[in-house]
Parts: sequence; C-alpha cells; structure tokens
Amino acid sequence: MSTQYECLKSPDLYAEAFGIAPPQALLGKEVWPRQPGFFIRKAFVAAEQTLASVSETTPETEVTPQPVPASPLVMELAQGQFGLVPTWVKSASDAKLRSTKLAVTRYETMSTATATRETWLKGQRCIIPMQAFLEDDWRSRKAVPTRIARVDGQPMGVAGLWERWTQGEEEIVSFTLLTVNANSHALMNRYGQNGNEKRMPAILNEGAYGAWLNAPIDKAREFMRAYPAHLLLANPVQKR
Repeated sequence: MSTQYECLKSPDLYAEAFGIAPPQALLGKEVWPRQPGFFIRKAFVAAEQTLASVSETTPETEVTPQPVPASPLVMELAQGQFGLVPTWVKSASDAKLRSTKLAVTRYETMSTATATRETWLKGQRCIIPMQAFLEDDWRSRKAVPTRIARVDGQPMGVAGLWERWTQGEEEIVSFTLLTVNANSHALMNRYGQNGNEKRMPAILNEGAYGAWLNAPIDKAREFMRAYPAHLLLANPVQKR
C-alpha cells in the first residue's frame, strides 16, 4: 500500500478528534518515509500520594502507608520520523536505510518480525492522526493517485507502533503504521498492483482510541479490522 498520507489540516482538530493538546505548529501537509509526523501515544501521570498530617508525633508513632492509586491513562501528542527505527540498529545512517522499508507494517507479523517484535512486546502502540491517505488505482493499468478519506471529512486515527533509538547523544523517535488485509474490502480491493495482496491502514473506530493504547497485549489484536467501506470516500488527484 501507499506510504504517503496527509496531516490534519488544523491544530484544533487534534483536540476535537482526539482530546489532546494541539501542536504549537503544524508540519508539512503530506508525510512520507523519513519525514517528520505526529503520533499519539500513552503517557502515565504519576499519582500523588497524600498522607494525613500528624501532629505531635512521638518516636513510637507509626504511620500506616497508604496505597497509591493507579495512574490514569493520558494520551499525548509526539513527533517522530515516519518509518520505524529498531533499537538494535547500529548507526544513524543504517537507520535511514531501514526506515523507508518500515513505514508500514503488516499487523499479522508485528509480533514476530525482527524489526517490530521488541516494540510490540513493550506495548509501544500509537495512533497516527491523518486527514487522508493516498493509494494508486491500477485498474486502468496506469497508476492513478487517489485520495482516500472519511466520508464525513473527519480525521482518521490509524493504529501504529512507535520506537526510540539512541546512540550516544543521537536520538531518533520513529513510528510505523499498521495495515490489515483488504482483499475482500469493497473499496480498498481496487488499489495496489494487480496480483498483489490488497492492504489498507488499520483505521480505528473513534471510541477505541484509548482502548487500543491501553489494551493488554493479548487483546490488542482485536482492534486490527478493516474499516467499513461505506464510511470512506475515494477521489482521484492530479498529482502527489
């Protein structure tokens, strides 16, 4: 499938669609491998432990420790390179070479592939906000770039994985979007070259954003489903 998509067109949409603070500045309109993009991940707010004040405490007085409540799930916006960089990559130059091949990841292999297995097991799931994504329509035997968005024009949240690579003072934060099979999808089976498996981004339902980020690892695969065709709209574009 294509590795190019559009960022959200307005900062306010990050708050409206995902309930997170908007970025101070938008990035370029379109994102492709090795380019910077936004993604949403979970961040845990440390719960504060409140102890009752004890007056005139003697050495014999004992204070019973109070249990600390579980930290709530908080979603935060982060910026990274589109194209995952595994932690075991040896150098930044090697990272650039690998990242183009790891912009998208088949969900069926995310837990077993060398490049993503560690990231998956660590639970570093994310949501990639996008206005639309681009695919080539090959039915005429010529690649016709096509913009695919939601029918209602609202942003999409696509499931992904994120990683942090470091070597000395160098750091690369990166992400990859997950794809699902679309061979039987009423819309997405039109795209991609003939003879190849049809794939599409793993678009999440709006009410599932927090659940996807916080789900136990044995339940996370349940979110990997094809988005309904009648909720998507495809329009050819003149150029990319």
